[in-house]
Amino acid sequence: MNIIVCVKQIIDPEIPAAIFKIDPNAKRAIPPDRRAFIISDYDEVAVEAAIRIKEAKGGKVTVLSLGSQSVIETIKHCLAMGADEGILLTDPLFEEEDRSLTAYALAMAIKKVGEFDLIFCGRQEGDWDAGQVSLGIAEILGIPSVNPVKKVEVKNGTILVKRIVDDGYEVIEIPCPALVTVSNELGKPRYPDMKGIMMAARKKISIWTSQDIDAEPSKLGPSAAKVKMLKLYIPVNEARCEFVEGETPEEAGANLALRLRKAKLI
Repeated sequence: MNIIVCVKQIIDPEIPAAIFKIDPNAKRAIPPDRRAFIISDYDEVAVEAAIRIKEAKGGKVTVLSLGSQSVIETIKHCLAMGADEGILLTDPLFEEEDRSLTAYALAMAIKKVGEFDLIFCGRQEGDWDAGQVSLGIAEILGIPSVNPVKKVEVKNGTILVKRIVDDGYEVIEIPCPALVTVSNELGKPRYPDMKGIMMAARKKISIWTSQDIDAEPSKLGPSAAKVKMLKLYIPVNEARCEFVEGETPEEAGANLALRLRKAKLI
């Protein structure tokens, strides 16, 4: 099977809050350094799902990601896990933070990759929690999609999945090609071993621009964005403490009640 996995690099959500910064003008988070980048956790599970099918049925796993040159480290991580090929999409036209534009760019890149049987994505982003890109890709490519999924099997050229619902799961069978977004219920992703890390280090990552994937410039960039971010900021929490005293515990209690009533809290 030819499997494509779309992954995203994010700022590690476990970094200390004290060093998390944003650029209010650009409306973007500012990573403290390169070590703060990791693969989105749901996307790592998607890579694991793809490798499991490759091990069971054979085939090829191609990892596709969009971003800056730093994303190469994330792609290398996927190769170390067991993926076969990595492709990075990087272009100034891809920098707009709009899910519809990201879905369009990834879909055009998938068309350039060629024939495929299955596309895996994580159920949602590990930073914005949007969960829109995967469904957008399926819509653009005109293929069926299921979201979110806890188990995937390939049987007789079709995909059998367990889709998570509020009170359990439902079993769905879909034809290939298809897109499936997986959740962490699928299981813990493997940790790359030394052999995989060394092999990934030697592999070359293909780098494609908007021209390489035949994307229409009018469908990318700020002018094509369907969502406009008005403001991005870190909430500021202010707290004040006031001591209510009295000559006796009873008087202190009465003064507290009067103060709360004055503040219209009781």
